[in-house]
Amino acid sequence: MAPAAFDPEAGAANGAGHAAKPAPGTAVEADAGAAFVLESKGTWWHAGFHLTTAIVGPTVLTLPYALRGMGWALGLTALAVMAAVTFYEYSLMSRVLDHCEARGRRHIRFRELAADVLGSGWMFYFVVTIQTTINTGVSIGAILLAADCLEIMYTSLAPHGPLKLYHFIIIVAVVLAFLSQLPSFHSLRHINFVSLLLSLGYTILVSAACIRAGFSKNVPAKDYSLSTSKSEQTFNAFLSISILASVFGNGILPEIQATLAPPAAGKMMKALVLCYSVIVVTFFLSSISGYWAFGSRVQSNVLQSLMPDSGPALAPTWLLGVAVLFVLLQLLAIGLVYSQVAYEIMEKNSADVAQGRFSRRNLVPRLLFRTLYLAFCAFIAAMLPFFGDIVGVVGAVGFIPLDFVLPVLMYNMALAPPKRSLVFIANTAVMVLFVGVGGIGAFASIRKLVLDAGQFKLFSNNVVD
Repeated sequence: MAPAAFDPEAGAANGAGHAAKPAPGTAVEADAGAAFVLESKGTWWHAGFHLTTAIVGPTVLTLPYALRGMGWALGLTALAVMAAVTFYEYSLMSRVLDHCEARGRRHIRFRELAADVLGSGWMFYFVVTIQTTINTGVSIGAILLAADCLEIMYTSLAPHGPLKLYHFIIIVAVVLAFLSQLPSFHSLRHINFVSLLLSLGYTILVSAACIRAGFSKNVPAKDYSLSTSKSEQTFNAFLSISILASVFGNGILPEIQATLAPPAAGKMMKALVLCYSVIVVTFFLSSISGYWAFGSRVQSNVLQSLMPDSGPALAPTWLLGVAVLFVLLQLLAIGLVYSQVAYEIMEKNSADVAQGRFSRRNLVPRLLFRTLYLAFCAFIAAMLPFFGDIVGVVGAVGFIPLDFVLPVLMYNMALAPPKRSLVFIANTAVMVLFVGVGGIGAFASIRKLVLDAGQFKLFSNNVVD
């Protein structure tokens, strides 16, 4: 990809016909990535749909497992604190964006916002590297998990059928390649509204199944005890925090706010309230019901606890089938949302903004590059079907800097509250706390990755959790 894709000082032609170089990180007009992919036409509820799809996904089914590493009291407290902190962090980032927009510098990309506010060229490259890694990783994970859902449904109908995991990965990638031709983030608004409904649907279904299983005689005796080893308890707790960071993270809030029709000031707060209303219902319902039903024996995905390898399923087949179908469909929406930053970078460098969005000049590169990107993600998904173990690492290394550290740092830099004010002190404390949590969480996650390495096999037919 051309170096200009990451150039915060890329100039735009001014009225006199000369190239003008804006300050690093300032938004550039007449940019194909901005005009075609990040077009600003949406309402606050559209942004709420996008944000909910970016945060509320099938990872909610891992929350009982996160509670397993901390127990009832610490687990629910950590979940509530993480919800409050992320809402606060995202509201601060939105206020920084509004602050810049009010001063004539509307930013539509995370990387440009960070470079402008923090005034550092390397920060631009740091953000774009972390953000691209997260987005590509989520896209790979969405393809892998969607293929796993297809395989679950297929094997239930044809236990000895010839199709393997990679066949389903190809099917999912082809469907995503077709849907990826929707040209802009804004054009996903209807898909993301359906995604919101799907997340509520499978959460309610799975939670109902867990409650039913909890009263069943077939479920093992409930045990909520933690490991007897203090060091193991500590590692498990920090691993759980990394999982929570991954579940609450998104890393693309500026790009979502970019879809709002200007002026965007104040609209993102309404979107956040919509999103977190869904979060409260889905996160707490799945966490409490799953951990209550299975205790310390809960699997990393509570659906696996409902469908044990030995013995009968602990919920009606039709209910589990509908839940898996809802998860599959929502994963397609998640794959689309997290691909938008990559598509914006591609479009910025391959499209001609002077020609129509659907002109042959722009349509052919869009079809080619987006298809190649998804083919790459599908190949990695097929090669590394143990991607689930990487979620904790992604949370600690990726989401924590972007969603827990940079928002408070940028707020302190851009709005400059007095250094002795409660806001400045609280922001600094949050930043220091999560830098430490991120470091320890990354170590705990990598440790688990190493311990599980014996299960890993390239191009395996089984998804390792």
